[in-house]
Amino acid sequence: MPTASKKVVNAWAMYDWANSAYNLVITSTIFPAYYVGITSINANDVKFFGRSFVNTALQNYALAAVFLLVAISSPILSSIADYRRNKKVWLRWFCYIGSAACVALFWFTKDNIEYGIIAFAIAAFGYWSSLVFYNSYLPDIAAPEDQDRISAKGFSLGYIGSVLLQIICFVVILKPELFGLNPEDKGVGARMSFLLTGLWWFGFAQITLRAMPLSSKAERQSKKKCIGKWFS
Repeated sequence: MPTASKKVVNAWAMYDWANSAYNLVITSTIFPAYYVGITSINANDVKFFGRSFVNTALQNYALAAVFLLVAISSPILSSIADYRRNKKVWLRWFCYIGSAACVALFWFTKDNIEYGIIAFAIAAFGYWSSLVFYNSYLPDIAAPEDQDRISAKGFSLGYIGSVLLQIICFVVILKPELFGLNPEDKGVGARMSFLLTGLWWFGFAQITLRAMPLSSKAERQSKKKCIGKWFS
């Protein structure tokens, strides 16, 4: 199978630019610091639907539940997507779910821990599930000898995009008044970062979603061969 056009390859790689911001801002840097900051008032103890947890442990439990759910659902969903040749539909919906959950974190404060943890978990689920379908596109758009090069291009764009948004978020946090935010609200910069992450993910993902094919010719031929073997 020949490698797809440069436009399709670049559009595929742009999804890394779009969603890597989530991994840096929400998973690794600003959200963990914000979460620990607002939940460290009562000796790091938080209430989640009436039960007490150590704040960092609750966050880890939420991620563990998400990873378990992704591990169970991904083989099923990817099989359905391969059979119906609509992996683009699944990529779109998980992207929208994850980015919307990031936007929802803008309203996460110390007074609604349950809301914040659920939104955080939904964002993680959207991110990891969308990667299943994003990565499955690589064999469809790249010849085997080009896959490493194209994959590296995606990683490179992901690093650049995520760092760029991270810098923007740091400016928002350090100088909220430049963006019309109330500097007296100590958490508003961080919460605005969550909003920006969701919009960044959603916005740049449109480049990918517009260019990706619903299915590849090789995929359709492979499906026909499999069906032929079943009935032969």
